[in-house]
Parts: sequence; C-alpha cells; structure tokens
Amino acid sequence: MMSAPASEGLEVCDPRCVPLWYVLRTRSRHEKTVRDQLVGREVETFLPIVERWSRWKDRRKKVAFPLFPGYCFARFPLVERLRILNVVGVADLVGTSGRPEPVPDLEIEAIQRLARTTLQYDPHPFLVEGMDVEVVRGPLAGVRGKLLRKDRVTRLVLAVTLIRQAAVVEIHPADVVHVGGP
Repeated sequence: MMSAPASEGLEVCDPRCVPLWYVLRTRSRHEKTVRDQLVGREVETFLPIVERWSRWKDRRKKVAFPLFPGYCFARFPLVERLRILNVVGVADLVGTSGRPEPVPDLEIEAIQRLARTTLQYDPHPFLVEGMDVEVVRGPLAGVRGKLLRKDRVTRLVLAVTLIRQAAVVEIHPADVVHVGGP
C-alpha cells in the first residue's frame, strides 16, 4: 500500500506495511504450536528456548521450554494482524491502550544473539528501581519493600511510613518478586 509520491519524487510506504517485530501472547503451553503454524504461513518468528532437566518418577530428561512462557515473537506488517490473530493458540498482540506495539529490533537481536551462544541462561524477573517487591526465599521470606537498585545484589528498602524511616538490606535479585500493580 503506497501513498502519493512525496515532493522529491520518492514514494513513502504506509508504516503499517513495514514488517516489525511484535509480541504474541499465546494460550498456555501453545508457544511452539504458534511458532510452527506461523512458520507454515511463511511468517518470520522467534521463540527463545531454554533447556532444563526435568525429572519424572522413572527418568530424567532435558526438555526445551520457552524462555518467556506465554509469548512468541513474530515479524510482520501490522496490516496482516488478522492473519496472525487467526492462528490457533494466539490470544492477542501485546501493546498499550489496545494497540499492538512493536518491539525494538535491538532488543530482539540481543535475545537472538544470546540464544545462539552456548552460554547458560535462564528467565529472570524484570525488576525496576522503585518497584514494590516481596522476598520469596531466605530469612526475610514474605517481607515486602521497595527495590532500591538491581545489580548483582539487590537492595531492598524496608520502610516505616508513619515515622518516615527506613532500613536497607542487600538481597539476591532471584529472591524477590514484583508485587502490586503493573
């Protein structure tokens, strides 16, 4: 879909016609099904996988799990969104205010690069400074506070609001989870 020629004689493409990376929210445990169907429809996809050992009563086996459960990435022009939404297992396109939002190429490229390495990697909660968090392991399990900083060590601020005083403790990032709003 091309618009009228620009003043310099160049044609400008409608932004909805440019293939961009979007995040598809999938039904539970449908990530690989969605990826395979999209590949069959000749849509560029990316489903980062992490291998983990699973144990059953009688055996252990390495199993591939999605790095981001419930999500699959696809690169397509937005004008084709109905074709994508009709894929079995696709729940929605992720975005804000009901509008799909593209993922920056640099973010996708960084995860693709990681996936191509032999480095060990695992999912990790997305933590932001100032976020309300709860400790899930260790002697402070169940305690809530604010995330002061995320680095190799996370600082957790425990506040007594009434007297406007606080204490800070260092804690491993894997030991806290986000609580509250978005």
